[in-house]
Amino acid sequence: MKRMITEFDPTTYLDTEEVIVEYLSAALAEGDPELLQTAISNVVKARGIAQVAREAGLRRTSLSQALAPGAKPRFDTILKIMRALGVRLQVQAT
Repeated sequence: MKRMITEFDPTTYLDTEEVIVEYLSAALAEGDPELLQTAISNVVKARGIAQVAREAGLRRTSLSQALAPGAKPRFDTILKIMRALGVRLQVQAT
């Protein structure tokens, strides 16, 4: 019997504010910038790239380029995106 393997798409599960906050918090806690960038990208896709770009004051292509694998977006761009997503980064003692 041949098994079918499908690619996991986390965007289908990012459907509530609580899930999105948990997802981004877990990615941030890992301390891996690429993982956090991927998580932010997944949330942007779940919310709609055009809508997030508009709310962040960015062009759609600029947003996509900033979140592309291997991209090194400016910190102010990440803050704009996070604000548009309705979340913020928090600092706490370890």
